[in-house]
Amino acid sequence: MARIQTPSDRPSSYDADIWNSLKCAIATSSGFQRWLVERDVQFQKLTLEQQVQRYLRETLENLAY
Repeated sequence: MARIQTPSDRPSSYDADIWNSLKCAIATSSGFQRWLVERDVQFQKLTLEQQVQRYLRETLENLAY
């Protein structure tokens, strides 16, 4: 039987590569771009990492309703 890798089995660079690819895909999406335009100027000064995290958090919170 094949062994399934758990997050602790994978090198951290693997996770970082996946996150960076996902972050770039999200940042180029029309939904993210529209969401970012709706935010104030101070929000747009955050790092891309912070913006994507907030976008994901708000999106998941909206889906939870």
